[in-house]
Amino acid sequence: MKYPAILITVFALLMLFSPELRSQVKVDVKGKVNQEADNRANNATDRAIDAGFDKIEEGVKGIFKKKDKNQKEDKEITEAASEEEENQGNVESDSSEGSSTVKSPQKKVSSLSWAKYDFVPGDQVIFEDNLLDEENGEFPSRWDLKRGNVEIAELDGEKVIMLRDGAPQIVPYFKEPQEDHLPDVFTVELDLLYKGEYPFEINLYDMKNQENNSPTGYTYITVSGNEMRMGTASSDYPDDSKDPDIWRHISIAYTDGKLKAYLDDTRLINIPRLDFNPSGITLHAYHASDENHCYVKNVRIAKGGVKYYDRVMKDGKIIVNGIRFDVNKSTLKPESMGAINEIYTLMKDNPDLKFSVEGHTDSQGDDAFNLKLSEERANAVRSKLIEMGISADRLAAKGWGESKPISNNASPEDMANNRRVEFVKI
Repeated sequence: MKYPAILITVFALLMLFSPELRSQVKVDVKGKVNQEADNRANNATDRAIDAGFDKIEEGVKGIFKKKDKNQKEDKEITEAASEEEENQGNVESDSSEGSSTVKSPQKKVSSLSWAKYDFVPGDQVIFEDNLLDEENGEFPSRWDLKRGNVEIAELDGEKVIMLRDGAPQIVPYFKEPQEDHLPDVFTVELDLLYKGEYPFEINLYDMKNQENNSPTGYTYITVSGNEMRMGTASSDYPDDSKDPDIWRHISIAYTDGKLKAYLDDTRLINIPRLDFNPSGITLHAYHASDENHCYVKNVRIAKGGVKYYDRVMKDGKIIVNGIRFDVNKSTLKPESMGAINEIYTLMKDNPDLKFSVEGHTDSQGDDAFNLKLSEERANAVRSKLIEMGISADRLAAKGWGESKPISNNASPEDMANNRRVEFVKI
């Protein structure tokens, strides 16, 4: 007795997935035919099924081998992609050689980038304190005290204002302190190192001399670790935001009701309409103590001015005192990038505009040294703009030293205004 090939295939598949069924099929055949026919049928069926099973088994093994191979290849591709991604995170480009090098994974080193820093200081300094003539242990002479203990100290060889204890509050000293001594457009800058566990406050009115006319509501900016807020209670700050061992640069810009505030290179506050008119400045370290000192330096308040484009169209030059350098060096400070970015944007938007970058110093120091320093600083600014993409033939550089003052050098504010970089249209 012969069975069709399709039946043999079906039997083989059934038996592949269920050995018990195979056994059951043999029993059913025995019950339907006589012994002889059944024996022959079973023999023929067994041979056919065994042959079919062998082929199917070979096919199944081939499928699993192929699957294992594919899985292995997928795993290798995934591992290679992961390794490539990891390596890309450790590539350093060398623009001068046009090449890249791969470094072993290592702990990330923090670096400060000011590419998007759009703060531009006011163009006329109305209060400046660089502490150069102060004596260690004395109260800072250009400030007034509301309460607490405040003294000049030296930190890492540099003079600083140390707010010690007693919830100290200090205000800049002005000849008529009761009056509103902040213009409609102004900027405030300072460097802060706060070792306390609670925020540092910058109040936007004089808490000593203007107390009778103090505005209502939130009038202060709080700084804590990596955060800055407008009039928020210190208890709202998370403990992990504290970063007490790093100098932070604070910048505030006010323009006819609109206020922006920056911490280092990031704008953290942007208020379109402030509810009150800022009239003074008070620095307040409420939780300062002998164990948690607060240090301040490089405080500057400046009156705002006309936009750069309008200035150059009207006067033929732009006077910028927001470009800062290390003391007696031509090394640009990070906060200079706000003004430099503005000049870059102006030149990019006006491709026919060319400038002579001209450096100026105050009258302190040797004449020859100041002349050389001003030349080096002018070239440093020119080089930075070229690095950013401005064509070199659109920029010249010159230093004038102390020979062209715009103020009489009689006060720190006068000297600050004389330390400037001018962009003269050519």
